[in-house]
Amino acid sequence: MTLKWLAVLVATVSVTLSVTGNVVIGAIDGGQLPLIVNLFALTTAGTAVVLAVLADLYDRLNDRLTALTEFLVARLNEIEAHTGDRNAGFVEGYLLSHDREAAVVPFGRRGRGAAER
Repeated sequence: MTLKWLAVLVATVSVTLSVTGNVVIGAIDGGQLPLIVNLFALTTAGTAVVLAVLADLYDRLNDRLTALTEFLVARLNEIEAHTGDRNAGFVEGYLLSHDREAAVVPFGRRGRGAAER
């Protein structure tokens, strides 16, 4: 059971018990439950309602963030797929248009003068 529905259940039970207690006491004695019991029931119900609303808002926000994340991942994968194809074709076309193999440049120092400068 999620927090939202548990809070709704607590609020419902609290209000129901308060109303039922007041009706029973009113029918038997003509009075009502003590003020502290009624205030406790109303405070519990109000807190539970606020908690239920916040839990629902959290669930909605989490669902929206999940959907946004999935959309962005799919879009970035699509962009990466298209970009990789274009760059690969560009490099192959460039190398074929020059009719020679590209020179391999090794890492490291080139000659004596480069290290002394």
